[in-house]
Amino acid sequence: MTEDTELLAVLESLRERGALGEVSLPAAVAHADLFLAAIPSDCARLLDLGSGGGLPGLVLASRLTNTFVVLTDRRERRMDLLRLASARLRIDARVSVRTGDVVNLARDPDLRGTFDVVTARAFGEPLWTLSCAAPFLASGGVVVISEPPLVDEATRWPADEVAKLGLKASEQQFAHVKRFELL
Repeated sequence: MTEDTELLAVLESLRERGALGEVSLPAAVAHADLFLAAIPSDCARLLDLGSGGGLPGLVLASRLTNTFVVLTDRRERRMDLLRLASARLRIDARVSVRTGDVVNLARDPDLRGTFDVVTARAFGEPLWTLSCAAPFLASGGVVVISEPPLVDEATRWPADEVAKLGLKASEQQFAHVKRFELL
């Protein structure tokens, strides 16, 4: 995409500061772009769990120009770097950076139940990630989680356990990401 030169420069800056460990930034951006297929086109509000070095959050914020994006992480230094990165990418007017544990952030009435999409990449164990994401979802919201290659979905995402969280796996398939919808 045309904005990738600037995006890659910002991500390189984050890598130089120790926020990203990606060997190939173009490959990391390409992986973040895979989330886009699973995100509804009318997404107005997106929250990224454990944004860390900005993947996929910064990439999604740069691509989804009509979406307000909230990046979350419990490490203040990382969040300071993401504030700077958002400003450098000139997306800071529609990107908010929230520092805190997501379990605590999910209790914030400004965040709880207000997002069309919650994303996660390398956040934690599968069901833990879903349990952290679910409280942020608005009615009709979806969770999009990065998937490792060659995963046994029945073991990774037991339908009965997913249902206990008020979610179900989407029938639609996406490359390298899994989408969950509210029941």
